[in-house]
Amino acid sequence: MASLVTVGLDGSRESVPAALWAAREADLRSVSLDLVHVEEWLDQPPLPVASAEVQRRWTEGLLREASEEVRRLYPDLEVTSRRLHGIPAIALIHAAASSDMLVLGSRGLGSVAGVILGSVAGDTVVVAERPVVLVRSPHGTVTPADGFSTEGAIVVGVDLGRPCGGLLAFAFDEASRRRCPLRVVHAWTAPPVLSYAPSLDPGVQDEMSHGLATDLGTMTRPWSEKFPEVKFDVQVRVGQPAIQLVEAAHGAALLVVGRRIRRSVFGAHMGSIAHAVVHRAAAPVAVVAHE
Repeated sequence: MASLVTVGLDGSRESVPAALWAAREADLRSVSLDLVHVEEWLDQPPLPVASAEVQRRWTEGLLREASEEVRRLYPDLEVTSRRLHGIPAIALIHAAASSDMLVLGSRGLGSVAGVILGSVAGDTVVVAERPVVLVRSPHGTVTPADGFSTEGAIVVGVDLGRPCGGLLAFAFDEASRRRCPLRVVHAWTAPPVLSYAPSLDPGVQDEMSHGLATDLGTMTRPWSEKFPEVKFDVQVRVGQPAIQLVEAAHGAALLVVGRRIRRSVFGAHMGSIAHAVVHRAAAPVAVVAHE
């Protein structure tokens, strides 16, 4: 059984909020925190690189400073740190194989250009089978309270046409641990006939939304019975799903989305909705892989 939270550190300003977010999560779960930095050695690097000794000292300093900051804020938390070598995404996935989750930082370019995830985070999230949480600090801040909400609701996006048990289990468990509300969101796009000829039946869209809300209630019932202490509501939103999820997660503590595990010859990837959400949401995003 998993008994730790793993966070990847790369020395960027985004990895600091990620480490602090992961520390709070480990504290909530009463598990240890594992700080990991992966050194990638290239046979023919495109630019001159530091010597092995310089790299070692830099990495040890990075891990030491992060450990000291975490222990200052969470003195009772057990913290370990590791230096690993290899391809970062693969090494991080192996390092987090027995973790509750893997936490990584991501960076933004602003509202006009959109958000780039970062190559390591992007490569990791599409193949990891453990939940991966991407923490972005939009303003370059270094404390959770300034960079993102830690007290808001948990928001989970579900697709009524696919199994969502893993997402709901993760989301209800998070809400229970945080003692915060949970918002279960399903977004759908109205058929063209409703868009081009709404006068045919103005109540059809509302009727469809009501039916979907009933289906959401049915889907969530096993989890609400398992976690009766969690206060939750279901929302049916009309519009492009990724946009609706990002809007629903405004001010949220965490946005949870799913990624189907694809064992294909064409390689792993995220679906279009999850891809758009992790690139645009300001809240931390948990990507939960499922069959």
